[in-house]
Amino acid sequence: MLVRDDTIAAIASAPGRGAVALVRLSGAAADAIAGRVCSPWPPAPRVATRVTVRDPERGLVIDEALATRYPAPRSYTGETVVELSTHGGAYVPAAVLAAVVAAGAREAAPGEFSERAVYHGKFDLVRAEAIADLVDARSRAQHRAAMQQLAGTLSRQYAALRDAVLHVDALLAYDIDFPEEDDGALPRARIDMACAGVIGQLDALLATLPAAQLGRDGATVVLAGPPNAGKSSLLNALVGEARVIVSDTPGTTRDAVEVLLEADPWPLRFVDTAGLRNDADPIERLGIEVSERYLARAHAVVACAETPAAMTQALAAIGALTGAPVIGALTKSDLVTNRTYIDTPAAPIIRVSARDGTGLPELVAAVVAAIAAGLPSPGDDVPIVTRARHRAALSRARDEMQAFRDAWGAGALPAPVAAVHVRTAAHALDELIGAVDVEEVFARVFSTFCVGK
Repeated sequence: MLVRDDTIAAIASAPGRGAVALVRLSGAAADAIAGRVCSPWPPAPRVATRVTVRDPERGLVIDEALATRYPAPRSYTGETVVELSTHGGAYVPAAVLAAVVAAGAREAAPGEFSERAVYHGKFDLVRAEAIADLVDARSRAQHRAAMQQLAGTLSRQYAALRDAVLHVDALLAYDIDFPEEDDGALPRARIDMACAGVIGQLDALLATLPAAQLGRDGATVVLAGPPNAGKSSLLNALVGEARVIVSDTPGTTRDAVEVLLEADPWPLRFVDTAGLRNDADPIERLGIEVSERYLARAHAVVACAETPAAMTQALAAIGALTGAPVIGALTKSDLVTNRTYIDTPAAPIIRVSARDGTGLPELVAAVVAAIAAGLPSPGDDVPIVTRARHRAALSRARDEMQAFRDAWGAGALPAPVAAVHVRTAAHALDELIGAVDVEEVFARVFSTFCVGK
């Protein structure tokens, strides 16, 4: 990691018109640079103090701001940090940033404050990534995963995984380098069992990938059924606004319309699709083909129909196009008089009305339950792997540990050669949690087995 010893500065608040903006400095010279543009200086540490910000070259007043100093090492980056809370807008924060750059700071690169924090041991790389995930979160699921990661849940899991890999490596090192010790050679089953435990931990982490994808993209819930079954009206009612054109003319919906709806434990991506029918014109048929593709990859399907008889036909048609769970929505329940119709063998049926909102909460709850039945939601204490970088490193480590176990179980390779797989797995984890060196492995060997007594 390349960390320079200069002082960096950046506008840390979002651009645009606003009441307050934040200009942040970090580095050994942050105090001196801030003192060239702010007066009075220096204020007391960790106390917001009103200062006048001036152009260091011309002495012109730029703003009246609040300055807060965080002396090293008790700061976000581990360096001396100065935060200037200025008036918002476009000009003022840009002018303040220009002033501190003229006074000796350098404009920070993207993520450089967090990079310096990792370098100075304020937190690890995994938790630094959680900060970016928290900023980018668009749903409660993403927010929950980011907060878990920021709290160190995933870091602790990776640390435990690293310890487990090192344990396997230490066992191998003992078996290879100290075969004549009084305790004798290690049972091969002991090494195999330790390796199996590592693979189990890796599998558990990789198994969270589908939940992470749902948290990021939302579960795809397709509204399907014949034309004029109330699909578009139902979608508009679910999101609380007119997002889709509603018409009595068959074939009005020619393309899929997606709307993301917040829900727990994952957001739901409702998709309004073209009505399913056999006698469609060529243009409408293109829309139906799009509907069929969505049905094939849906996490759940809401079958829409106006009457019980139409529902039976819709369920049969939809069932042939998807393997996802299907929930029936008997639309326009305010107009249906047959109140005894509840469900069918093919799917649960919920009476809904886009006009008065009847059944909408029950429909959403049924959809969430159907998805959760196939993909249980991880608990709050279970870390979720959300980043491609993590997935790639964990997958490589898993492949290497499995290759070692296969070779070890078959006795196909000498122990020193088979151990290369374990060390490659450790190096894959280095991308997440740091390096593993020979000295650390041997320290474990000596402390565990008391070699050299």
